[in-house]
Amino acid sequence: MKHFDRYAPGYFPAPVTGPRWVQKDHIETAPIWCSVDLRDGNQSLIVPMDLEQKLAFFAFLVRLGFKEIEIGFPAASDTEYELLHQLLLRKMVPADVTLQVLTQCRDHIIEKTFESVEGVGNAIIHFYNSISYAQREQVFKMNRSEIMKIATDGAELVKKLAKQTAGNFRFEYSPESFTGTEPEYALEVCNAVLDVLQPAPDNKVIINLPATVEMSIPHIYANQIEYLSDNLKYRDDVILSIHPHNDRGTGVAATELGVLAGAQRVEGTLFGNGERTGNVDIVTLAMNLFSHGVDPNLDFSDMPSVVELYEEVTDMRVNERQPYAGSLVFAAFSGSHQDAIAKGTEWHKEKGLYRWTIPYLPIDPADVGRQYQTDVIRINSQSGKGGIGYLLEQHYGYTLPAKMREHFGYLVKGISDHEHRELSPAQVKEIFEKAYLNITTPVNVPEVHFIQKNGIIAAITVQENGQVREVTAKGNGRLDAVTGALCAATGRDFTLVTYAEHALEVGSKSQAVAYVGLTWNGSGTITWGAGQHTDIIVASVAALVSAYNNKVRDEADAAPRKTG
Repeated sequence: MKHFDRYAPGYFPAPVTGPRWVQKDHIETAPIWCSVDLRDGNQSLIVPMDLEQKLAFFAFLVRLGFKEIEIGFPAASDTEYELLHQLLLRKMVPADVTLQVLTQCRDHIIEKTFESVEGVGNAIIHFYNSISYAQREQVFKMNRSEIMKIATDGAELVKKLAKQTAGNFRFEYSPESFTGTEPEYALEVCNAVLDVLQPAPDNKVIINLPATVEMSIPHIYANQIEYLSDNLKYRDDVILSIHPHNDRGTGVAATELGVLAGAQRVEGTLFGNGERTGNVDIVTLAMNLFSHGVDPNLDFSDMPSVVELYEEVTDMRVNERQPYAGSLVFAAFSGSHQDAIAKGTEWHKEKGLYRWTIPYLPIDPADVGRQYQTDVIRINSQSGKGGIGYLLEQHYGYTLPAKMREHFGYLVKGISDHEHRELSPAQVKEIFEKAYLNITTPVNVPEVHFIQKNGIIAAITVQENGQVREVTAKGNGRLDAVTGALCAATGRDFTLVTYAEHALEVGSKSQAVAYVGLTWNGSGTITWGAGQHTDIIVASVAALVSAYNNKVRDEADAAPRKTG
């Protein structure tokens, strides 16, 4: 690409003496989650949410389990002030949920912020100023000392006003654009703010390190986090928080490494909604923990409803491939994948296993409210016989013999390929019924009678091309006798090579289904049929006749067409 030489790394790696986070292989406990959907998420929408949508979204975030929710700038926005007012008026804030409000380090905004939160109860006052090298140089045209003074003056004011205002207030400071700041300077600013606020065991302070713009490979961010975690003052009384964005598409990875490196709290949004490429996606982060056996302390067990409400209030769309939530993330079209999933499912069922280890499915779709039968095995031209047969069995109870399943699989794939579309379970069943089940033309056997005499004698009535005749034959069993009689009636040489049957339903009026495979004139070619009836003998005869008729069909399809 042209102009690549216009760019160079804009971040500042932290001093590294051998990061400890590298030695960790997983996150052991969930971080504290803070939703910023109503602030970062809302301000990034083409059409921001109205008041009722915000209230509905807030209530939903509470139901999901968020204990800290940032609602925006109540001092700088009438709509966000009204949101705060309505939340309190409607008593929508549970006692264990803390509202977070945002303010720049500007005296008049901080003062209005405290006016807006008076009497709220529990609130986090989140104050910030940008300290990055680029903004110091280009935007503020201030030196390090002047920028630090903005932060410490802000800290002095929030501490003073908290004492004068009714409510239970905690403090959060963010050095905005942390990732574009020299780590030693960011540390110096944060420690100066902490010296003002004087955190204590019963008054912990949140230091939030935002990747306001994601600028580096994730491990660089983790090193920066670990550097500050190791060197912050009052560390035991500081909650180290991170606020990652996704400009490089690695926000989730950077967050996970940041938590390994010492972060105790994460600010993010559902599905990563935020400016530019978005904030970090809390849904993916929480579900990643879940998939490793860690309770995320958020409830995404009904993911379809999460997607539905999110799309309704934001007018955004969750991509089909969005981890854990997309409509296709559990779908298997590949034949080998379908086969492995089907066999893994049967293995788990046979062994009575609780721990989830099924191939190609990182979690059980049912754990996020998805239906295995409709969401996992999906049928198109890439599907395999195992998946197609498994879908037919799971939805409708038909358990085809292995060779018949292969024949049916090729038939379904051919139709999907020819029509260039995915096939639904109902369409797969329709193909099965038309291709195999209870086929009565051109030959039908409406009556069968058996006599027990030195074996079994079958007397059958055969209807073909408007003619009716009765034929008898002896066999080793009922179906063998009927096979012999049908051979005699039609003058064709065929052999029954496969027979299988099973109950399709449970109960006294249950349906039985039978499958028959026939070979012809000693060849290896097999034609297939299926029969279904409350009487298994009737079902078996119907399967035999269906297999016979399929041979006639095949011959008719192969015959040359007359022209002229």
